[in-house]
Amino acid sequence: MDTIILVIHIVISVLLVGLILIQHGKGADAGAAALGGGGSSSSVFGSQGSASFLSRSSGLLAVLFFATSLSLAYFANKANRVESVTELPAAPAAVEQVETQPTPADLPELP
Repeated sequence: MDTIILVIHIVISVLLVGLILIQHGKGADAGAAALGGGGSSSSVFGSQGSASFLSRSSGLLAVLFFATSLSLAYFANKANRVESVTELPAAPAAVEQVETQPTPADLPELP
């Protein structure tokens, strides 16, 4: 289930970035009107232009992005939850230490 939501989340994020990059800023209308090409967007997206279509689409993708983010966070928290101390993984067995340094009994006596 996590993998499916993660794939959907990645696809939505790529679409959202692409959709935001397609949109033009508020200052772009002034430049288009000054150059005489102000009505070109109405021929593709309808009489209102591309603003409402692209902004509604990006809003919908943003809502889906947040929903998948919250569901991924929920499943990640649920998978690592420990209900009791007895459910914790056992500590690894003590590893025998190899003698590399002399022990105090092997040291010579001080004068």
